[in-house]
Amino acid sequence: MTIPQIFEAAGLGLAAGVVGGMAGIGGSLIMLPGLALLLGYHDAAHSEQHVYMAAAMAVNVMVASPATLRHARAGAVRIDLVRVLMPAMIVAIIVGVLISNRVSGGLLKLLLAAFIAAYCAWNIQRLVRSKPDRETGGTASMPVVAGIGAGAGFAGGLLGIGGGAVVVPALQLLARVPLRQALGTSNAAMVGSALVGALLKFTTLSQHGRSWTEAALLAGAMAPGAILGGTAGATLAQTLPIRMVRLVVSILLLLVAARLVLSR
Repeated sequence: MTIPQIFEAAGLGLAAGVVGGMAGIGGSLIMLPGLALLLGYHDAAHSEQHVYMAAAMAVNVMVASPATLRHARAGAVRIDLVRVLMPAMIVAIIVGVLISNRVSGGLLKLLLAAFIAAYCAWNIQRLVRSKPDRETGGTASMPVVAGIGAGAGFAGGLLGIGGGAVVVPALQLLARVPLRQALGTSNAAMVGSALVGALLKFTTLSQHGRSWTEAALLAGAMAPGAILGGTAGATLAQTLPIRMVRLVVSILLLLVAARLVLSR
């Protein structure tokens, strides 16, 4: 990486931290397309995608940790749900990472773009048509919560995302959890799952002819901004009109997904 690229990665980490903290998505939906557009790909297999995934998963831990503390102080973390979500996410993220290692980086890039587009389209229509957010917590059976965690963990391991893009809407829709509680609970569960996923992805990068030091350098460049941004984003999530923020972010991410498909 060149010096300008390090500064660009640092700025990307800050942006991902703020958005991740506010939207409860861990930051990967910003980092992964951003890294692809900033650094690009240099072989036919797009093996760099695996490096980007490892770095993003590591930074997710750093985004989710300070964000969780802020959400917890605001009383927005449902510990009863975290106890079920996190173990399910950890098991599933391991499976997802192992499967991702059998898929080319080029296909993973396209799957990520499709996931971003689907998430944003669903989020936009829900935000536009939904009723005002509930202010008191809902309930759900533990098998349902475990299923949400398993789905989020698998998506996280396969695509290199934090899983919050699955957890937050699923908790709202299936468990009737208020948005702010869903955001806090999502971040808390991601701390453990993203850590396990990142460690596994780092140790298997050699399967793609890449070194863990490449991912470590990227993560190190993005981490400081991500930590600051995650704290700021979680604070803003408790004060700003989050529905409007998520609508704007979703529209921007749709444009990013389209650009990602065209990247070479």
